[in-house]
Amino acid sequence: MFVLNVILFTLSVVDVLGSYWHPHQHMSWNDVIGETHVNSGIHGDVYVVDLFDHRGIIPELLSKGKKVVCYFSAGTYEDWRPDKGQFPPDALGNEDPIWRGERWVDIRDTRIRDVMRKRIQMAQQQGCHGVDPDNVDGYTQSDLGFHLTYDNQIDYNRFLAREAHNHGLAIGLKNDLLQIKDLLHDFDFAINESCEKFHYNGQSNCLLYQPFFDARKPVFHIEYVRSSSEAHTQRSAICSNRPSDMNTIIKVALTNFKVGC
Repeated sequence: MFVLNVILFTLSVVDVLGSYWHPHQHMSWNDVIGETHVNSGIHGDVYVVDLFDHRGIIPELLSKGKKVVCYFSAGTYEDWRPDKGQFPPDALGNEDPIWRGERWVDIRDTRIRDVMRKRIQMAQQQGCHGVDPDNVDGYTQSDLGFHLTYDNQIDYNRFLAREAHNHGLAIGLKNDLLQIKDLLHDFDFAINESCEKFHYNGQSNCLLYQPFFDARKPVFHIEYVRSSSEAHTQRSAICSNRPSDMNTIIKVALTNFKVGC
């Protein structure tokens, strides 16, 4: 009887650790990262929110039955985050030339991984259903301050996926287009920014998500425009040029606004 109880307990632990939200392909959604006043009334079953900036809105979204995906940067240090003191200085690389206050981090360093593990745990404690780790393609950057390989990035991204799943969270693959085939089975959904604007080998970057479509995993896609009027005038062109299984919204950055396809 003792052995049976141990087996049953072990199976229950595995079940708890292995159970997490699995989004379906065509869920309505909204990305509100960077928005100062989140409008939870805008239609969407899934909300992508900033793990640090939007902790106050998470209980409201949960009370309305929304699925919450919590965003954080997994590949850069940001000098405004409350946990910035946990990043070891000798694991920081060069500043990002586009995003002021950000520096690339050495994803091979176990201390960096400890920071990310704590962030994933924080997402779990906040009630998030999933996580959206950003900047997970540092190996493609030419001036990190250190050298990362394709395999370094695969290993790190799989580490993030394992940690998310071990904490009962789904995880999305943010951009990182050239590793989609290798990481498809590790990630539950994908989030892409602006794939219609960029091309690889003469084809739209959106087409690189075919493995996710074939696996019936969601691809949440954002195209950014300059104004709400442009969103409406460009809606037909944007929606007709993306794969039909791609879950596309059109956003004006930092505003409580979206247009869906």
